[in-house]
Amino acid sequence: MHVHWTARHVFHISFFMTVHAQQTSNDYGILVEPLAGEVTAWRGDQLLARSSKARVMYETRLAPAIYFPRDDVLADLEPAPERRTFCPFKGTASYSHVRVGNETLENGAWSYINALPEGKAVDGLVAFMPGVASRVDFQGAPIDPLPVGNITGPTVDWLLREAWAAKTPEELTAALGRKLVEDGIAVCRISILIWSLHPMIAGRHYVWTRDDDTVQSFAPSYETLESPAFRLSPLQHVADGLGGIRQKIDSNPDEFNFPIMEDLRQQGVTDYVAMPLPFSDGRINVMTLASDHPAGFTTANLGLVFECSALISRLFEVFALTSNATSLLETYLGKRTGARVLGGDIRRGDGDVIDAAILFCDLRHSTRLETELGRQAYVGELNRFFEVTTDIVNAHEGEVLKFIGDAVLAIFPAGVGLEEACRQAVASAEEIVRRLKVPDPDTQGISMHCAIGIAFGEVTYGNVGSRERLDFTVIGHAANIAARLGDYGKVIGQEIVATAEVALEAGLPSIPLGSVDLHNVAGPVAAHAVTTRDD
Repeated sequence: MHVHWTARHVFHISFFMTVHAQQTSNDYGILVEPLAGEVTAWRGDQLLARSSKARVMYETRLAPAIYFPRDDVLADLEPAPERRTFCPFKGTASYSHVRVGNETLENGAWSYINALPEGKAVDGLVAFMPGVASRVDFQGAPIDPLPVGNITGPTVDWLLREAWAAKTPEELTAALGRKLVEDGIAVCRISILIWSLHPMIAGRHYVWTRDDDTVQSFAPSYETLESPAFRLSPLQHVADGLGGIRQKIDSNPDEFNFPIMEDLRQQGVTDYVAMPLPFSDGRINVMTLASDHPAGFTTANLGLVFECSALISRLFEVFALTSNATSLLETYLGKRTGARVLGGDIRRGDGDVIDAAILFCDLRHSTRLETELGRQAYVGELNRFFEVTTDIVNAHEGEVLKFIGDAVLAIFPAGVGLEEACRQAVASAEEIVRRLKVPDPDTQGISMHCAIGIAFGEVTYGNVGSRERLDFTVIGHAANIAARLGDYGKVIGQEIVATAEVALEAGLPSIPLGSVDLHNVAGPVAAHAVTTRDD
């Protein structure tokens, strides 16, 4: 049986003194032995191979695999260059289609060319995939799988009993590195790349080095993933589902030809491994290990890491789930609101009655913009409108609650006082108007205009909706007045209209508009038009 090291499979290798040696609990290795007498492989009544020089490979937790010299294979082998897999102990497996009579078995055989040291005994030999040979006859003794022991040891005990207590992924990465070194594994550097669900950050990359025992944390952007340095890296290779990588600098330096290998060589690295860390949702994250020991990683030590990789993956997945939940809630609800939902405000009716300044900002002439620019260019301008508005609101201690078509609803809680909430809301509005008027050369060079209404009052800040579909928003008279003041500003040609209370508390120049009647608002509202610095 041939099991390949991919996102779903991990090799478990042991070193055995004899075929029938008793495994101890931490044996992970490989043993290849010649088979006595003639060995024949058959598919029905068709002879696939006949050899007196066949060999058997024993791998921990795998069925024994029979390898035949290529000259002793009687079936036609047609190279299948589109298929290859990689084993961290034997190297790259090349595949062939097997033709038997009128039957073609795709990728039915594999062989290692230029095998790694652990696989040199089968270099150039051919093995058949499970199911290709219906039977294998031996003149010598039958082949039995070796007994398999349990996995124990200091590293395993630590992963099961103590690793869960790490409070951050950085802490877990450092503790893992120290534990591997303590357990006799010659690792000088560990990196963990975990993909994220974030609109700007592609993932988190944690790098631990043994000599200074520190962890550096990076947040690669999506633009970084398009750079040649990443596209030609082992991280990309593994993340793309192409399997793991092992590059012994002195044994197979040209196996993958990654540019980073020369940098590692100059740092004294002798052995490098990149392996998949699959999460339960199917995403393939990456763990890399580098050794500066003259002989690199031993088979047993490297096998131990592979054996534990699934557990290591689950430990990091816990942090990733929390991080992704936080990122998604902040992205779709806002930082303050997202924190409340993550903190348990998830039932319909959960929320608080608070005093706050409410800002409603509506993009003007959006229908005309879409007609003139076309849908794609218009969406780009709409995104610029949202980004400018959100950045300014956040910078003034407010929070965007939602985008409503081509409008923005933002809140400025009065926890810091009535005057400060009104001042921040009006200052945000004034800056939004100025910033949108500046043509953006990165898009269409268009100057945008908006209508903003601001009101202050008591609102309910929390969950409303159906039992299965909730919306975290603000409900109250002030929110309705803010939206209607924005509409009124369009009618009278004013970009910012606020209630008289908000305008006076903010202290910025404004023009009294008197008491105005607003649609769907009971009673007139005293309003002011706030003037911007370029008016």
